[in-house]
Amino acid sequence: MLKLAVLEFHGAERLAFVEGKRLRLLPPQFVGLQSAINAGEAALAALSSQPALEVIAFDQTLLRAPRSTLRRDVLCAGWNYWDHFEEGKGRRDGQDVDRPEHPTFFTKGPDTIVGPYDGIAFDDTISSKWDYEVEMALIIGRDGRNIPVETALAHVFGYCLANDISQRDLQRAHGGQWLKGKSIDGTMPLGPYVTLAHGLDPQDVDLECSVNGEVVQSASTRLMAFTVAQLIAELSAGMTLRAGDIVLTGTPAGVGNARTPQLFLDDGDEVICRSSVLGELRNTMTATDLHSPWSGQ
Repeated sequence: MLKLAVLEFHGAERLAFVEGKRLRLLPPQFVGLQSAINAGEAALAALSSQPALEVIAFDQTLLRAPRSTLRRDVLCAGWNYWDHFEEGKGRRDGQDVDRPEHPTFFTKGPDTIVGPYDGIAFDDTISSKWDYEVEMALIIGRDGRNIPVETALAHVFGYCLANDISQRDLQRAHGGQWLKGKSIDGTMPLGPYVTLAHGLDPQDVDLECSVNGEVVQSASTRLMAFTVAQLIAELSAGMTLRAGDIVLTGTPAGVGNARTPQLFLDDGDEVICRSSVLGELRNTMTATDLHSPWSGQ
């Protein structure tokens, strides 16, 4: 399986194939992941076989989030593991619902995205209930609307890891909708690279999350309530998905809000999300001023 990373190399953004302990740089005309998506997986596979690509040693400090500039919000599926849906019963502050018959969708602001080894912004003035959620994310590779389940996976460019850090009190405080409680700036690690879709079974990917060395989530995408193909088909019904869109596919059981006693994140906590198929995110909760006025100037 081809793995494609976004790097900061000699002051410029570059793309590279990840091959064990080495990185093979794509030609400089590939600028940003969107250029690789536009080229297509067949072209990338042909390029990867060329021996003339520059080789450097693998260095995780070079890796950046695969996507940092988006044309729309991050698209997300909630409650997509029934064990996670069930563990939350009675812990939703009076906002419990019946088991959904269709996927539950919400969005996250694009300014949430940080790199695979960056700090996760933390401000206890904003929230007192910071929670972790390991997820498999997918990146759309072809535009489409009303995509049939049978051909849905052909619209996927590749897969990576995401940590859908959530502020549970904000999530409950705004009518039970999730946008606000999942869109705080600088709080969603993404990466560490994109594993291209060809040869990867999205319904057989292991996911694990640990906090300060303790494993708190461990599951497989086999446990999804709705498959990746079903998510794409339902999400695209009457709504165009664009090449480059990010879709998060839900988190399994074990989140901090549902544990007894509850486990919420604090400044300095190390959160690691890993998968034998998709790699590893390693991030530290980092005190950040998210509450002071800022005008963008």
